[in-house]
Amino acid sequence: MKLLLIFLTSIGIFLFSFTPNVNELSPERSFAVMQSDTLKKDKETGLVTDENLYLVKAQCTNCHNSKLILNNRFTRDGWKQKIRWMQQNHNLWDLGETEKPVLDYLEKHYGPTIASTRRAPLKNVKWYKLEQ
Repeated sequence: MKLLLIFLTSIGIFLFSFTPNVNELSPERSFAVMQSDTLKKDKETGLVTDENLYLVKAQCTNCHNSKLILNNRFTRDGWKQKIRWMQQNHNLWDLGETEKPVLDYLEKHYGPTIASTRRAPLKNVKWYKLEQ
């Protein structure tokens, strides 16, 4: 009986390890996933193919994996703050005139999504006391 329990538990753990990550399927990302499915992607990095992709690859993936970009969505100002933070804390070089096209690319393809998972707040609700 003990062996059967151990065997079934190990099968469950094994099968559970192949289930998809909940974060990959979250509704907030659904719009981004739908949109990104229709765009061409670079086979090497997984980033969206664009005229400024080569600049992003040159400036960003020298120090970190492209998954750091793929897993984040910031506004233009947010991406700029991340660049400044990397310059201050991780010795990222001055991007110079390439900063604008890099930010254009990041804002266009990896900006915040507009999908929402919550309903609009209730309006004109007439509350009443529950009687016990």
